Amino acid sequence: MGIFWMNLIVVYVSSFFARYFSNPIEDLPFVKVNKFFVFLSLLSLVLVAGLQKNIGDTPFYMLSYTLIEDSNLMNIKFEGDFGFNLYQSILHRISDDPQLLIFTTALITNMLIVYILSKYSRKLELSLYVYITLGMYTVSMNGIRQYLAAALIFTSTKYILNGDWKKFIAIILLASTVHQSALILIPIYFIVRREAWTKISIGLLFLSVLIAMGFNQFSAVLFSAIEGTQYSNYQNFSEGGANILRVAVTAVPLVIAYLGRERLRELWPKSDYIVNLTLLGFIFMVISTQNWIFARFNIYFGLYSLILISWILELFVKNNRKFVYFGLILFYFIYFYFEQVVALRIDYRSDYLNW
Repeated sequence: MGIFWMNLIVVYVSSFFARYFSNPIEDLPFVKVNKFFVFLSLLSLVLVAGLQKNIGDTPFYMLSYTLIEDSNLMNIKFEGDFGFNLYQSILHRISDDPQLLIFTTALITNMLIVYILSKYSRKLELSLYVYITLGMYTVSMNGIRQYLAAALIFTSTKYILNGDWKKFIAIILLASTVHQSALILIPIYFIVRREAWTKISIGLLFLSVLIAMGFNQFSAVLFSAIEGTQYSNYQNFSEGGANILRVAVTAVPLVIAYLGRERLRELWPKSDYIVNLTLLGFIFMVISTQNWIFARFNIYFGLYSLILISWILELFVKNNRKFVYFGLILFYFIYFYFEQVVALRIDYRSDYLNW
């Protein structure tokens, strides 16, 4: 875990200076962060994620990469997750070392995430700090294919905010060639493009509770619908439900955003769309208390909570902001220690980085 602690310090400090030496953007509620310090944050994230070899499903990705026998691009079958297969074939023509796959994917994934956060986050260091301490960064080293798809979708934030559904769907279709589950985001666009905390929002929350309570009936219908697809094996997933503590932690920025909803709209009128996306992620987390596999859908929505949490400090009176800021730092640090060290006992291994 030593390398994880060092990474957390480097990313937080460098991204803090990226904001500290930033410049305001005229007529916009955002800031133009210092690119040099943003680069330092990104460099640390990429090196740690890209040079590891044992987190989650990484060994299986590496094994699959070494088993590629035919890297001829003309032989790629354009079906299923063909985009990821094409991507692997291109890399395999460069080198058959599987570390190239892990490093390149970490580079693309984190570069896209940091880029969007640097554009829309009010406090970049807080967003990246939560990205690590809430476990999203670790998950990106586990389900690298789905997180790559999520990062691609995250780049469509501009099109969600501006109402450009054609470009949004184009990016979704691209991401679906990496992980087909990305297709669920197509109807999501039309759900989130509305005012937050309406009757629809409350109805969705209520529905998620009902699904969690009647999960056996819901899962029977769902798994029947996906029977015969590449995801049909999810019905055999039996690792239990998501930790209720994680659900509670996920709810924190939403609760604060709800209490200060009017003030948040004044600061950033389009923030309602980010709130709705974060709310959908929370809904999937509630359902995942019955079966952890549903937390995978939160991979697509959780990134938007990183934007939201950077704005909630502005909802407090100025004298209380420092207290809330450091309270959040401490709160997420404790959660990070509990989940990564106590519960998961993360053991970082690398042929290049040793701590």
